[in-house]
Amino acid sequence: MNTWLRNPLAVLADGAQGGVVVAGTNIIELVPAGRKPAARVDLVFDASEHVILPGLINTHHHFYQTLTRAHPDAINKELFPWLRALYPVWARLDPEALDLAARVALAELLLSGCTTAADHHYLYPAGLEHVVDIEVEAAQSLGIRMTVLRGSMNLSEKDGGLPPYSVVQDEDTILADSERVLARFHDRKPGAQIQVALAPCSPFSVSESLLRSSAELAERYDCGLHTHLAETEDENEFCEAHYGCRPLDLLERNGWLQERTWLAHGIHFSEAECEKLGRHGVGVCHCPSSNATLASGFCPTAALERAGSPVGLGVDGSASNDGSNMIQEVRHALMLNRLHYRSASAITHEDVLRWATEGSAKCLRRDDIGRIAPGMQADIALFKLDELRFSGAHDPLAALVLCGAHRADRVMVGGRWRVIDGQIEGFDVGALRAAHSAIAARFL
Repeated sequence: MNTWLRNPLAVLADGAQGGVVVAGTNIIELVPAGRKPAARVDLVFDASEHVILPGLINTHHHFYQTLTRAHPDAINKELFPWLRALYPVWARLDPEALDLAARVALAELLLSGCTTAADHHYLYPAGLEHVVDIEVEAAQSLGIRMTVLRGSMNLSEKDGGLPPYSVVQDEDTILADSERVLARFHDRKPGAQIQVALAPCSPFSVSESLLRSSAELAERYDCGLHTHLAETEDENEFCEAHYGCRPLDLLERNGWLQERTWLAHGIHFSEAECEKLGRHGVGVCHCPSSNATLASGFCPTAALERAGSPVGLGVDGSASNDGSNMIQEVRHALMLNRLHYRSASAITHEDVLRWATEGSAKCLRRDDIGRIAPGMQADIALFKLDELRFSGAHDPLAALVLCGAHRADRVMVGGRWRVIDGQIEGFDVGALRAAHSAIAARFL
């Protein structure tokens, strides 16, 4: 069935003011204003009250943290003390808790117009050895695309790292499970619903040997590489004390400066380091809300883009953002960048929407999502401007960002409606919230 999303209020695509035609899983035609499709049309959806965006792409998250939002042990702390407060709490994770946490995060994302999510899970307490399997099942049940980041930590407190011994694994166990999940789940074909990337957690929780081995394995399986980097000055001091170099130098000497790599946060990079990242095509996921909550600093987005690094967006953990809402993250990115650069014109609403779509797709090395164009996957988010917050708004695309959109009316993933009238198809959000809240009470 060919479906025409007809005459939208606005659309983030050139030459599509008359709408978008979807056939199967793909976009097949953009319709100019005042024209009818050249392709056959079987169904027409009247989009005259909707702003159409490419599906938003979240390139860094920690689903399990939905269980510890606004946790009393961690409020008003910066990253290292925040982690030390929460690691013992998170060590109580089990498969049931992770499953509910993942479903809550994915549902929140989907309702905010997100069609692809990357989750970085690196905690492996005893009994929680099959994290990737749990998250894949959750994503498939909701019909959202996902890059599952097989995270890892092998340096505990007793080894000079930050996490407790109860949540780390040894290198052989990590690499064996990494190969297992890559072989079982990683799909490199266009239109893939599930992909896997390897994601050692951070310089203060993994060994150089694990960094090198992960890069070699990623090359063998043609998958992405991801880690937290340059998030705080504490991290810089840790690397200089333990490795005799800055965090980016540590990655470089272990084979990570390559196009398959994207980094979370990227706050404390020098101009020269931004240029080095750009030369190697390394992407950076900007996490504005989390960076502000933890007072970590500001990602040099403009310098990174000038240098040639793809810049994407991520909501980061639901205990450092306290939410999993991609369209809100777009607005936060705009406001914080304007504040940082002290210019209302330096970063525009088009820039931050581009980061959340095309930029994020480049970070994930996907050329089949992130844009509304013929041949692309039909991942599309539709927003209405029918709330009081939008009354009086004149530019619909700008209004989504400036007036603070927070929920999509409809979301399509691969040509199938997953959200209709603000509700996830076939999904009982109320029951999920009740079960999740009951489990979360264990983590006080």
